[in-house]
Amino acid sequence: MLVTGANGFAGAAICRHLVRHGWQVRACVRNAAAAVPEGVEKVVVGEIGEATDWSAALAGVDAVVHCAARVHVLRETAADPLTAFRRVNVDGSRELAVQAAAAGVRRFVFLSSIGAAVAERQPAAASPYQRSKLEAEAALREAAARSGMVLVMLRPPLIYGPGAPGNFRRLARLVAAGRPLPLAAIDNKRSLLFIGNLAGAVEAALRCDTAPEGPLALCDGEDLSTPELARRIGRACGRPARLFAVPALLLKGAGRLFGRSAGVAALTGSLTVDNGPIRKSLGWSPDFSVEEGLTMTFRDTPQDAAR
Repeated sequence: MLVTGANGFAGAAICRHLVRHGWQVRACVRNAAAAVPEGVEKVVVGEIGEATDWSAALAGVDAVVHCAARVHVLRETAADPLTAFRRVNVDGSRELAVQAAAAGVRRFVFLSSIGAAVAERQPAAASPYQRSKLEAEAALREAAARSGMVLVMLRPPLIYGPGAPGNFRRLARLVAAGRPLPLAAIDNKRSLLFIGNLAGAVEAALRCDTAPEGPLALCDGEDLSTPELARRIGRACGRPARLFAVPALLLKGAGRLFGRSAGVAALTGSLTVDNGPIRKSLGWSPDFSVEEGLTMTFRDTPQDAAR
């Protein structure tokens, strides 16, 4: 079993889950200094792209969980962001699948993103990251079709848990610090996914013998508004959220003014998914509710979880 991106938030959690459940795991990372969970073998592959040699990582494995990716960049430095995303997320994923099929890998699980669905519905509004994830899915479908390898593509929404990066961490930091937040007037619905639920879904995908017809979205099963999420984070970390009301239109205007439109859109917009297809295809349902997931996120060291 090979897990790429094994030193990242999702990859490390998936490795730990699989080891606990008796799987033999090889962790794939880009550089030798990257730390990986205990109980796994580490293999270094260097930078990921169309020239990556995966042979050492793939030797003797029958399944791949591909988590490695170029993800959202808060302060983009690439002159051509789409090309930078495509190099890792599309070209790198395609080459891994081609080499995996040639090495006799039977199952390939791809950690995509719900952003790929956004790119399908609204191509003009999609970010370079979202476009690259959708293109990666197409490249993997083509590679799997040629080889007969079972491909399962998972589209998670916002993933949270201990040490979660990105928007969840930023919101948790602000709530834990007792900062007043202008979120009370936001009326939206967003699906979330606890990292423990994601790991369970990956294991279910590894047991799948027939490829699903398409990518599978998944979530905790309860959709929350942004202010409700802030309140639940506050309860979980013992610092009640301090919310006040500012109209969403004003927040969006401020986002455009200060170059934070994407961040404001994530706070104010709605994005929900349905577990029906993944339940039908993989027999999967979430082991943990949102309430349980947030409690586990902040249970041991509440302040550290929000850092």
